[in-house]
Amino acid sequence: MISTLNLVQLNKSLNEFEYPISKKDLIKNAEEKGVDEKILRVLKKIPYRDYETLTDVSEAIERLK
Repeated sequence: MISTLNLVQLNKSLNEFEYPISKKDLIKNAEEKGVDEKILRVLKKIPYRDYETLTDVSEAIERLK
């Protein structure tokens, strides 16, 4: 599932959020913006913590592979 995730789409979708952001707020904002369901499923699997940047989120997703 994660390998099929479109990282360009992920970056475009999450780039608009204000960082730092908690996992809870990240998911909430993604749901409100209508982010793709695949992205939401992956976001729900990353560790609970505050993410300082979009790069932090991307790195957390990479570690899920």
